[in-house]
Amino acid sequence: MVGRTEEKQFLQSLLKEKESQFVAVYGRRRIGKTYLIRESFEHSFTFEHTGVSNASLDVNSCKVVQLEKFEQSLAEFGCKPQKKITSWNEAFNGLKEVIKASKKKKKVIFIDELSWMDTKDSGLISALESFWNGWATARKEKDVILIVCASATYWIIEKIIQAKGGLHNRLTGTIHLKPFTLHECKQYLESQKIAFNTHQILQCYMILGGVPFYWSLLKKGKSLPQNIDSLFFKDGALLSDEYENLYNALFNKPDQYLKIIEALSKASKGLTREEILKKTHITSSGDFSKKLIELENCDFIRKYIPYGNKDNKDIYQLIDNYTLFYHKFLTKNHYEEHFWQNQINTSSVNSWSGLAFEKVCLEHIPQMKKALGISGVYTDVNSWQCSTDKEKGIAGAQIDLMLVRKDQIINLCEMKYTDASFSVTKKFIMDMNTKIQSFKLKTKSNYAIHPTLVTTYPVVQNEYASELQSIITADELFAEL
Repeated sequence: MVGRTEEKQFLQSLLKEKESQFVAVYGRRRIGKTYLIRESFEHSFTFEHTGVSNASLDVNSCKVVQLEKFEQSLAEFGCKPQKKITSWNEAFNGLKEVIKASKKKKKVIFIDELSWMDTKDSGLISALESFWNGWATARKEKDVILIVCASATYWIIEKIIQAKGGLHNRLTGTIHLKPFTLHECKQYLESQKIAFNTHQILQCYMILGGVPFYWSLLKKGKSLPQNIDSLFFKDGALLSDEYENLYNALFNKPDQYLKIIEALSKASKGLTREEILKKTHITSSGDFSKKLIELENCDFIRKYIPYGNKDNKDIYQLIDNYTLFYHKFLTKNHYEEHFWQNQINTSSVNSWSGLAFEKVCLEHIPQMKKALGISGVYTDVNSWQCSTDKEKGIAGAQIDLMLVRKDQIINLCEMKYTDASFSVTKKFIMDMNTKIQSFKLKTKSNYAIHPTLVTTYPVVQNEYASELQSIITADELFAEL
């Protein structure tokens, strides 16, 4: 298994614990939660069950179907109930029988997509509370390992991880499974004998992000453009319906989530809460705030406060690579077999590449810190902008990435995506100096400012390159942490 070393070690360590264990694993769809758990326990479970996607169910029959499927899973693991199961309390009573009949030293119970099982007025959570608090933890053998999993991130955080009822503080561990890094994607391709160079892997990451399932669809023997056409643009492409499937699987009523995502896709630097409300025509409410939190927990968006923002207003920015690619190139449903191969070096792709590279940098801040030799230094990740003020000598400026360090240094980062070595010009240095001057005049910051270039290849060595304090290349974004 590529990557996930710490997560796998943690799950396997549960087998050595002297007390029963209750662990929640969460993360966005296609991120590899099920694969991680099955591989960590070598597919050896006392009981395993996966909830049925509510998107495929009739509203009135949801609970019945979920219970029927659970009953089938019980039968597969040796427990055939005497009568039809009609409640979750009865379902968990059946699970108790499976556990009692097992001769395994540790009884590993894996319930996948638990959120789908929690239909309206189902009683699932109270039944789970009773099973865990009243029975599993009371067993003299202390031998139960219960692992629950869900793609619906906000649901599992609210109902399980931060539960206020009977499950409050009952978890013994959590795993938030994050997307692969560039390093892990490179490892995966090597394991599959797919020959992409570093720059091609970077380009692929700009499209697919770090979602392992998407990378598993790449075929060796094909170029990157050929693979992208096969996945997205040819008739019947494997990921042609992924966008709707992705959000439908995560959210019961995805319409408002999609409106938020669409609004953010058109604002590369992000929007405030109020701006999102205005553009989406959604009513301001606590429920809207929950949606923003859930999108953030699913790694679709990030929240940040621009440096020196006296209003203290959060900015929400779309950072999911696949979603950004979809809104840029797929909303018009191009079904041209060679669409992407024919788009190379067009203005549309070139403008997208710059923005997509910026997002990849934001997803690899720890690697950037390692390249700068400041891994152990506390650092805030910020952006900053200001309007022109001729009276004070301030030019309008936009800084997309600043690393504000505890050692009183700010790395002012300029991110440049190129297909060849970047040549630092006099104009580039003048523009950087103008931004630095405007920043100092506007913020009155006494931190040392280090102009920093983040680019794809080593820069051309000339008289202007020496004006930069630091240079980070794409190879350093591939660092193993």
